[in-house]
Amino acid sequence: MAAARHILAIDQGTTSSRAIVFDDQAQRVSVAQREFAQHYPHSGWVEHDPEDIWRDVIDTAREAIESSGVGVEGIAAIGITNQRETVVVWDRATGAPIHNAIVWQDRRTAERCAELKAQGHEADVRARTGLLLDPYFSGTKLAWILDHVDGARARAEKGELAFGTIDSFLLWRLTGGKVHATDVTNASRTLLWNIREGQWDEAMLQLIGVPAAVLPEVHDNAHIYGETEPDLLGAAIPIAGIAGDQQSALFGQACFERGMAKSTYGTGCFMLLNTGTEAVASEHRLLTTPAYRLNGVTTYALEGSIFVAGAAVKWLRDGIGVITRASDTNDMATQVPDNNGVYMVPAFVGLGAPHWDPDARGAIFGLTLGATQAHLARAALEAVGYQTMDLAEAMVADGSARPETIRVDGGMAANDWLCGFLADLLEVTVERPHDLETTARGAAFHAGLAIGLWPDLAALEALWSRERSFEPSMTAETRAPLVAGWKDALSRTLSRPSS
Repeated sequence: MAAARHILAIDQGTTSSRAIVFDDQAQRVSVAQREFAQHYPHSGWVEHDPEDIWRDVIDTAREAIESSGVGVEGIAAIGITNQRETVVVWDRATGAPIHNAIVWQDRRTAERCAELKAQGHEADVRARTGLLLDPYFSGTKLAWILDHVDGARARAEKGELAFGTIDSFLLWRLTGGKVHATDVTNASRTLLWNIREGQWDEAMLQLIGVPAAVLPEVHDNAHIYGETEPDLLGAAIPIAGIAGDQQSALFGQACFERGMAKSTYGTGCFMLLNTGTEAVASEHRLLTTPAYRLNGVTTYALEGSIFVAGAAVKWLRDGIGVITRASDTNDMATQVPDNNGVYMVPAFVGLGAPHWDPDARGAIFGLTLGATQAHLARAALEAVGYQTMDLAEAMVADGSARPETIRVDGGMAANDWLCGFLADLLEVTVERPHDLETTARGAAFHAGLAIGLWPDLAALEALWSRERSFEPSMTAETRAPLVAGWKDALSRTLSRPSS
C-alpha cells in the first residue's frame, strides 16, 4: 500500500468548524464545514457550547476524509488551527466542560482589566507577555470562570480541572484525555506566557489569579502531540501541528522572512509582520507575539488586531438589509465614483489596535440626502482599508520598514475592489494567493513538517502561488483627503483620546 501523503487540517473558527484534506502539494482535496450557534447571555458577553464545537469537528473531519477519496489510511497526520483566546475549562476525570466557552470577543472582564491597568501593571504585562491588559485575552476570562462557577477555584488548585484554548480542548478529546497540551502561539495569547523566557510566568499567574495546576504543556508548532483514539476517525492518526489561526495564516502564506507581512480578512482583520528572532517591543500599542516555534527556535511577529472587518458587511446584510449577499459590496462600491464623504467606523465591539478602546461604538458620518446604499457598502469596505492603514503606520512607527508587499487572505480578500483600495491606501503591492484558505494550510504545513512530508521551509515556500497582484495607482492628491476624513471620523468615535 502506498504511504499516506495527505494532511487533515481542522480549522475551528468563531462561527464555523471546517475540516480540509490537503495533498502533498498543499492542494485542497475535500472540504466540510458546519456553522454553530453563538450565545449572548448578557450585553457584551459571547459564549460557545464546547460540545457543539466537538460534535462539528468530528462530523466535518469524518465527512472530509470520506469525500477525499483517500480514506483514513491516506491521512498521514492532523493539523489543528483555532480561534485564539477563547477559553474552555473542563473536568479532568470526565472531560466535561464546567461552563460554556468564553469567546475572544467577550468583554465581561473589561472592568477587571481596567482595575489592573489603573494599578500600574500594564507596562510589566507588556514586557512579559507582549500583550495589553484587555478582555480580549484568555487569562482574565479563565479567572472569571474559576471565580463564578461554584467550587471551581478550589478544584482547580487541587488539579481536578484543566484549562485550554480550543486547540487544547480538541487535543484532549481527540486523544481520549491522554494529552493536555498546546502550542506556543496559543499559550502566548493567555496573558500568562512569558514570550521571551518561553515558559508560563509565575508573576502573571499570581496577578491574574490562575493556579498553575490547570495549565497545559507547551510545545513547538510542528510537533507530534499524540494520536487520535482509533474509534473517532477510524484509525489512530498523529496530531502533528497546532497553531492559533492568525499565526497559522502567516505560516500558510509562507511569510518566513523578516519583514514579510500578511493580512487576514474574516470576521475581523489581523495583520502580522514577521520580525525574525527578535521580539520587537511596540511603542504604538501593537502586540508582540510568537509567530511560530520550530525546533525550539521562536520567530516573532508584530500583530495588529481589528475586531470588525467582514462583520461590518454581515451587519449590512443581516442587520439593516442593505445587501443580500456579501459579494454585492464589490459591485456596489464601483457603482459610485467616490465615497460622497460617508465614513463608517465599525466599532461595534469597541476598537482594537492601535487604539484599544473597548468603550467606542460604531458610527457612520457624513450622511446627506445624496447618500445611497452603495455609499454605505463602500464605506464598510473602505473602513477595512483605513483600519489596515492604521496598523501599517503603527508598525512603521515602531521601526519596521514598510513592507513592499502584503499577502492577503480570508473571505474578504476575494473582493477585487477591496484589494485595489488596500494597495492604494497602503501604497504597497497587495498579493492574493490562489488558495485563500491559508489558515488551514498553515496547520497542514506544521503537521507535514513534523512527520517529514515536507523537509523544510523552502519546500513550503515553493508551494505558495500568487493568483493576482494589485498595484497602487491612487495619487497623493486623491489619497490625502480620504485619509483626513477617516481620521476625523475616528476621532469622533473614540471614547477617549487615542494613546
